[in-house]
Amino acid sequence: MMQLYGNPRSRATRCLWMLEEIGAPYQLIDKTTRAEDLQTSDYLRLNPNARIPTLVDGDTVLWESMAINLYLAQKYPGPLPADAATLGTAAQWSFWAMLETEALLLDLLMHRMLLAEHGRDPSLAARDELLLQRPLGILDGALNGCDHLAGKAFSVADLNVASILAWGRIARLDFRPYPNVARWLDACLKRPANMRMREMAKRQA
Repeated sequence: MMQLYGNPRSRATRCLWMLEEIGAPYQLIDKTTRAEDLQTSDYLRLNPNARIPTLVDGDTVLWESMAINLYLAQKYPGPLPADAATLGTAAQWSFWAMLETEALLLDLLMHRMLLAEHGRDPSLAARDELLLQRPLGILDGALNGCDHLAGKAFSVADLNVASILAWGRIARLDFRPYPNVARWLDACLKRPANMRMREMAKRQA
């Protein structure tokens, strides 16, 4: 059985969502982001970065959440398409989302929700929203007339990108100028596998 080290309040959520989509049995081994939880010799042998998530699948050990999901999509396609074109497009959009949106969305989330009130800076949140206009416009154009990012069915491409854009929902990002993104993101987040992952997060909160 696969083992995923992490927790449903971290980037491991996208891996948990993927595991729920493919339906393969797995065990979640709870790891926080505290140093004492990640700096043990046993865990450092798996992930020398001392970060989460980490996936162990037999002799295969992987870290970095996007890499884990691309691996799972190829080895355990199940209901998700896993042809070369889909996986190539998924890698393209996954790397794009990380480079173009993830840091901005995380900073927006910090200054809208996560930081203590005295540490929030509305000007930084406004800057993040301004800088997100270009990548969100690109994504909106790619989804014009389409329900999915790769082919005609939901795939790891949609999952990986939606797992990042979901932070925008939490951070109260205005998606109204990007109707195609809003429509697509709502559909992704309503998938039963994602709902199961979110219920898991609520139980462990």
